[in-house]
Amino acid sequence: MRYLVTGGAGFIGSNFIRFLFRKYGEAARVVNLDKLTYAGIRENLAEFEGSPSYKFLQGDIANAADVAEGYKGTDGSGVDVVVNFAAETHVDRSLMEAGTFIETDVHGVLVLLEEARKHASLKRFVQISTDEVYGSIASGSFIETDALNPRNPYSASKAGGDRMAYAYAQTYGLPVIVTRASNNFGPWQYPEKLIPLFVTNAIDDLPLPLYGDGRNIRDWLFVDDHCAAIDFLIGHGENSETYNIGGGNERENREITSTILRLLAKPDTLIRRVADRTGHDRRYSIETSKLEGLGFRIDRDFDEALVRTVEWYRSNEGWWRAIKERSAEFKEYYAKQYEKR
Repeated sequence: MRYLVTGGAGFIGSNFIRFLFRKYGEAARVVNLDKLTYAGIRENLAEFEGSPSYKFLQGDIANAADVAEGYKGTDGSGVDVVVNFAAETHVDRSLMEAGTFIETDVHGVLVLLEEARKHASLKRFVQISTDEVYGSIASGSFIETDALNPRNPYSASKAGGDRMAYAYAQTYGLPVIVTRASNNFGPWQYPEKLIPLFVTNAIDDLPLPLYGDGRNIRDWLFVDDHCAAIDFLIGHGENSETYNIGGGNERENREITSTILRLLAKPDTLIRRVADRTGHDRRYSIETSKLEGLGFRIDRDFDEALVRTVEWYRSNEGWWRAIKERSAEFKEYYAKQYEKR
């Protein structure tokens, strides 16, 4: 199978490419189109550089020429599947600068879809969305047909791309599937999100900046399980359908924080309560019976996956220290985001 994976140098994208090569070997032929913004790290996939089954293209999904090049595939013969991970993804950053989120998460999706219309042989276009498009829910869980109610610029931009993909499926008959996943965690995640930030801060005995009362609830999905679900849907999903992908692991942020400290044998005194962020959704929860009805199940134990994740960051200090200690962009962001809270 020939794939175009956009945003493949980022967290979920790079894990998905590793998943493809682990499962299919050289039968998978992958083009990785990535802009290499602050969170895109080409070296994450250095092991595949030079392989005829893998091609890296530095480019922007909002640029039609870059996208057209990606659709050519590894050898010019085209692609069978497009999986769009490329996005601006961090809520906190969207509160600082919403415009870049609209450019990538909405206009970029439009450019990808316009190019898809030129390729009649395309078998599947997977638009990676998020459970955050539903907004917060006090009790129960969202299903795929529930109204979207995004409450921050990031989730609004993802809702825009999500619905753009669906509209092109309806209008032009493109073989589109939309997936809405819950909070991912695992190896290679840029250390701005809660789990990698708190793990790496705790290793260095730095404060863990916990928003508000710490009782915001998220469903946590191990990244390998997310990758397996996407691969399953490429083969078994139905065109024009949307599928929730959840881990079934709802936890309060304060619980995640305490568990990380316990795994690292660090004191709770490292927790520093900071002012809550604007529009911080209280609880996300999605129903996954539609995906399970196709035959896919996630049976991984959350605690075991979190242990694996913590150990990865403990064993790969060079990777995250290159970001946290030597990246001027990260230092500037961290100071702006937390030092005055």
